[in-house]
Amino acid sequence: MFVVGAPAGCHQPVPSLEVAEAVPRVKMVDGTAQIAGTRWRYAVSDNEHAPIWALNVHGFFAGGGVYWRESTRLAAGLNLRVVNPSLPGFGGSDPLPWDRVRVEVFAEGLADLLDHLGAPAALVLGHSMGGAMAMQLAADHPDRVLGVVYRDGVATNSWKQRSGLISRALRPVLPDVGDGVEIVMALMADIPDLAWSRVTSLARTAAPDIRLNARSLQGTLPVGAMLLACDFTPATVQVAARGDIPIFPCWGRFDRAIPGGTAEEFAQIVGEKVEWVVGGHSWMIARPGIQLHLLRRSLAGQRFMARVRRRAGILGLDMAEAS
Repeated sequence: MFVVGAPAGCHQPVPSLEVAEAVPRVKMVDGTAQIAGTRWRYAVSDNEHAPIWALNVHGFFAGGGVYWRESTRLAAGLNLRVVNPSLPGFGGSDPLPWDRVRVEVFAEGLADLLDHLGAPAALVLGHSMGGAMAMQLAADHPDRVLGVVYRDGVATNSWKQRSGLISRALRPVLPDVGDGVEIVMALMADIPDLAWSRVTSLARTAAPDIRLNARSLQGTLPVGAMLLACDFTPATVQVAARGDIPIFPCWGRFDRAIPGGTAEEFAQIVGEKVEWVVGGHSWMIARPGIQLHLLRRSLAGQRFMARVRRRAGILGLDMAEAS
């Protein structure tokens, strides 16, 4: 069981929800694609007749394989064809050259991956770093995005603002280093939340991508530097100004890596309330049924999916079979 709640001063939490869902069995199938000269790895759900596509975009130092337990549930429970990309430099995908490590290049690659798969548009879920990629994709290719499920993301700038002892001590000489150390420490604090999951199952899915990332730090570290150096707020403002792309912000109530103030900052820009989940930064990895249940059972999730279906109709896609 999980509870969706909110910090003091936020809107009232919805009642406790049961995670278990009776859904058919769906598997993820590995694939590769050459995109702008770079080899991308991805996995796609095997429910080939699902009417609507979805992209589940991972966070930093993860890969598409880390999220497959969640994606199989989303695919079966919502009748979506879910794709888990491993972004360049992560999960065994080839890294980008340093001079091409930009969020716009990642977003363009996601659009090209949709082309490779024959997907006209997709519902996009973005976690952490993937949240910035999702918003950039929506800004650059709005007709390819049915909606954005934004999870503990970095598409606004306040996530980098740290006030701990290390950050304050290093700010006069090495400000980025101090902030980076504190962010890493916050991510380490998320480990107890991950331990809540079935350890053997989590290790089986997450360990391969993490091991690949550790072996290719020359590909992952430039992306981390880009995240710390850039402000992705303009893309968020651009998408919000359009007003036609549904956005569903979801956040771990105890996320120390991307704190609640950043959630409220994002929510204010896009004009949507945050759905608070009891968990840390990686709640969707630890308990992979939560997102499905939010989208199927919470009032906010149901409203969001209704807007996604309407947008699919506007774009000429048939989502009638998607539940």
